[in-house]
Amino acid sequence: MSDVEGIAAFLATVHPYDSLPRDELARVAGSFSRRETPAGTEIYAFGDPMSGLFLIEAGGVEILDRNGGLVSLLGARNSFGERGLLRDGLAVTTARTTEDSRLLLLPVTELRRLITGFPAFERFFNRARGSEARANDLSARKVADLMARDPIACGPDTTVTSAAQQMRDAHVSSLGVTDDAGRLLGIVTTRDLSNRVLAEGLDGTATVRAVMTSDPVTLTPEALGTDILHLMLERKIGHLPVVRDGRFAGMITQTDLTRFQALSSAVLIRDLSDAETVEEMAAVTARIPSLLVQLVGGNNAHEVVTRLVTDIADAVTRRLLALAEAELGAPPVPYLWLACGSQGRQEQTGVSDQDNCLMLDDSVTADDMGYFRDLAVRVSDGLNACGYVYCPGDMMATNPRWCQPVSVWRDYFRGWIATPNPEAQMLASVMFDLRPIGGAASLFGDLQSQTLESASKNSIFVAHMVSNSLKHTPPLGLLRGFATIRSGEHRNHIDLKHNGVVPVADLARVYALQGRLAPANTRARLLAAAEAGVISASGARDLTEAYDLIAETRLENQSRQVKAGRKPDNYLAPSDLSDFERSHLRDAFVVVRTMQSAVGQGKGMLG
Repeated sequence: MSDVEGIAAFLATVHPYDSLPRDELARVAGSFSRRETPAGTEIYAFGDPMSGLFLIEAGGVEILDRNGGLVSLLGARNSFGERGLLRDGLAVTTARTTEDSRLLLLPVTELRRLITGFPAFERFFNRARGSEARANDLSARKVADLMARDPIACGPDTTVTSAAQQMRDAHVSSLGVTDDAGRLLGIVTTRDLSNRVLAEGLDGTATVRAVMTSDPVTLTPEALGTDILHLMLERKIGHLPVVRDGRFAGMITQTDLTRFQALSSAVLIRDLSDAETVEEMAAVTARIPSLLVQLVGGNNAHEVVTRLVTDIADAVTRRLLALAEAELGAPPVPYLWLACGSQGRQEQTGVSDQDNCLMLDDSVTADDMGYFRDLAVRVSDGLNACGYVYCPGDMMATNPRWCQPVSVWRDYFRGWIATPNPEAQMLASVMFDLRPIGGAASLFGDLQSQTLESASKNSIFVAHMVSNSLKHTPPLGLLRGFATIRSGEHRNHIDLKHNGVVPVADLARVYALQGRLAPANTRARLLAAAEAGVISASGARDLTEAYDLIAETRLENQSRQVKAGRKPDNYLAPSDLSDFERSHLRDAFVVVRTMQSAVGQGKGMLG
């Protein structure tokens, strides 16, 4: 088989290339070039000119943001580089191989031709997220809508006196520091002029370069307004520069944001970052139910509400880690605290338990383990005191089984995949939702992508995961009714968690496994599955809409419970809904049941 024939055969398995006519597919295959790329190779760096669209034929790639933060881990059949390529041709991320990889490169002219000529390509590469466009809510506002339109900047060789005069005349408290091309080098604020110039007795002829904050944390214009608030308040910064393709685009300050309703969620983040004791933190998290009522009442999409609530749990965890380190001293080796379950998927609501674990650097010794046992106890106890109750299944870092070196974690995943017994299915289902929260994120490294790849190749393991995903079923009864709980405290109710959102989360996890998809969030997995061709566009649309309705009904029910002075839970009495609401909720459950049936019969790819 020639190279072109081999590439064509591969493209036929990748969406949207699989939608091309045979002769067009052969033409496109001939446009690709192939690169063998060793592990650890930087494919491109932030701001580099892009030579084309990359497609992973084999191997793995990590995508990093402007500040080196991990954005995603990609595997075979994943594309990358299109964002910068289709804007101004400059990379908006950094890409690096995590293992020996074989990459395909499509010239930009050919990509643009495909986008123009084939609707599937236009939809795939110009996809939009309607849920992020709620005009009157900060949590869904884009940074581009909030920042100053005319950014004020100076060069690094500007004197501090000139910079101060520039800020005074413009009535601003900060300047971006840029090079001749407009690329952001740093920021200088009135506080810098006070603390680093006046307090240090520097002459007014000193340059901004000597006192600026270099390489500051930034956001892009496409980030959410809530990202600004949480970043500012958790890191205790008052000025946040915005960059577009590496160039300074504007500045956001805390005072720019005070008029927006979603401030209260960020205030909780701020108060948590200021807390010195667990008791102070618990007083902050006690306000989460009220926040939930506000967010639901503001008609926020469920994925926005659960994201904000999860952000608070993340901030609690990181603050507890910091307090524990302050008490115990510096860790003997690098570690990473990860969350799984609803926190890992960024889907927490008004009621959540804790599911977490610790990954330790392989240099850890037996003597070091006492430190991490103490760390785990302090953080887990603190989470429990803050309302994130202990996991009933002991899926916590306090369990020695879940506080292990990275090499042991790799053995865990290999064992679960090789021997998919019922316990392995359960554990793998939980651990596939892992998300780093605090510590050395590099320890997570390529574990996720390697695990997805090896698991997806084991048909027996996939079959067991499919079987496991069908254990929770929608509460459908006969004659267009609901199968409610028959006895006990929740008699005549339905469980919107275990029989509502969990069945969809289980399906989405199977799709992620089949497609080797990196996202952990359920909704993101459904969208990624559609884009990767794991399920059909129509199947993904139906299931996503059904999930949205079920998840929003769950949050609305919790909001009603809080307003009634009750503790929120996951149980809903169908009689509390109108006939219209009951009909649509049941239709949503029917969609979920239908998709479960398709997966159970091996038709998951058909949607």
